[in-house]
Amino acid sequence: MAACVKDGSKVAWSVAKRLVTTGKVFVDGACVVEIDHRLNAGQNVEVRMRAPKPHDPEREGVLVYDDAHVVVIDKPAGVNSVPYEDRETGTAMDLIRGAWRRTDKQSSQVALHIVHRIDRATSGLLMFAKSKKAELGLAAQLRSHSMARQYRCVAYGRVEPGRIESQLVQDRGDGLRGSTTMPGKGKRAVTHVTVERALRGASFCRVQLETGRTHQIRIHFSEAGHPLVGEEVYIRNYNGPVINSPRMLLHAATLGFEHPITGARVELSSPLPPDFTAVLDRLQLST
Repeated sequence: MAACVKDGSKVAWSVAKRLVTTGKVFVDGACVVEIDHRLNAGQNVEVRMRAPKPHDPEREGVLVYDDAHVVVIDKPAGVNSVPYEDRETGTAMDLIRGAWRRTDKQSSQVALHIVHRIDRATSGLLMFAKSKKAELGLAAQLRSHSMARQYRCVAYGRVEPGRIESQLVQDRGDGLRGSTTMPGKGKRAVTHVTVERALRGASFCRVQLETGRTHQIRIHFSEAGHPLVGEEVYIRNYNGPVINSPRMLLHAATLGFEHPITGARVELSSPLPPDFTAVLDRLQLST
C-alpha cells in the first residue's frame, strides 16, 4: 500500500498511513487497515472519508457468551485460536482475557480449556471451557456429533449441494492433509453442503459439520474442485480465474450445544463480518 504514495515526503507518508489505519481505504470494496497490504494489478483502490473507524476486536467486546463454565468469542480472521509458538500473543485466548480486563474481571486467574479450534484464516464462533467438568461435557458432545456447528463460505465455481464423506490423513502424498482411499487409514470426515446462491464465478454456501477434522471444509471443497475464495493452501490444483479477497471466505456462523452443567440448550450466531460481506456483495449476480 505504501507504494501508492508517489511523493516520498514525510507529510505524504503520514497522511497515507492515517487514511489506511483509520479505515478510510478500500481495496475492491473491502476495508484495508494494514499499511503493508500488497496490491495486485487491476485492483480498485478507493478513499472513503466518511467511512467509520473499523472495529478493533482487541479494544472492544468480542464475547458472545460468558458464564462460570463456558465462554464463546467471535474470533476475527487472522487470529490463532491458541498459541502455536512460545510467547505468541494476540490469540483468541488473549482476546478473551483482554475483554475480561475491560470489565474488571480477574483475567489471569481463570483457566481456559480448549474445546475445539477454528483456523487462523477463519472467523466466527469459538468456544472454551472455564472448568474441567465443562471441558469434559463439551468434549463428549463433540465426540457424539451432537454439537451443532454451521459455517458460511464462498467457493469457486458452481458448487453442487450434497454430502461429502472421506477419510482424512495428515499427508495425502504431497505434504498436505487430504483424503485417502487406503483401507483402514485416516479419520472419517463428513460435511453437508447447501448452496445459498450462485455468484459471479463462485457459490455462496452453508456448511454443516457432522465431524470436525482439521481443515475439513477447506479440504472437502478443494478436492471437489471448488477451493474456497481466499484459500492459500489447498488451491494448488485450481487453474481458474482468481477472485481477489483480503481473507479466506469461511465463517463459523452458528454454534449450538447443551450447557455442560445446567443442561440448557444454548444457540449462538455470528453475522458475516464486513471484510467477508464486501467480497460477497462484489460477486453478486445482477437480477
